[in-house]
Amino acid sequence: MSKETEEITISRVFDAPPELVYRAFVDPDQLCLWFGPLGYSVPCETVQIDARPGGFQRFTIINDDDPSQRSAVETTLTEVVENELLVSHDEVTGIPGTAGTIGYRLRLEFHEEGGGQQTRLELRQGPFADTMGDEAKAGWEGSFTKLDSLLRRSL
Repeated sequence: MSKETEEITISRVFDAPPELVYRAFVDPDQLCLWFGPLGYSVPCETVQIDARPGGFQRFTIINDDDPSQRSAVETTLTEVVENELLVSHDEVTGIPGTAGTIGYRLRLEFHEEGGGQQTRLELRQGPFADTMGDEAKAGWEGSFTKLDSLLRRSL
């Protein structure tokens, strides 16, 4: 696969049922508590979500050490199946080291495991140019560390 069309995939198991993991992606009050790479945060007042086909997610990711470093995320949801699937086209402006707006597709599948007490999240995102895929993967891993923490507090 050429670097211009790099797509990332991540499979992660969370110790929470699919409805709780899904809710963390579509509830503005939860998304702002975990989303963003380590060292970044999403102010709750920037989050707007309308979780339906044709709906959206909008929020701003801010560098904790340098609040002037901000990335605006504008997501158009194309497929939504409650507790099972989110598919979107995302546009992000202000990614450090890039110019303009970067667009990509995101697919999140929520699979029940462990008798309904766990969720296997399958993520596919891209295409990315150059090393953006590696950076996106690292960003998701940091986000998922924070999501694990949030889900443990929710149970």
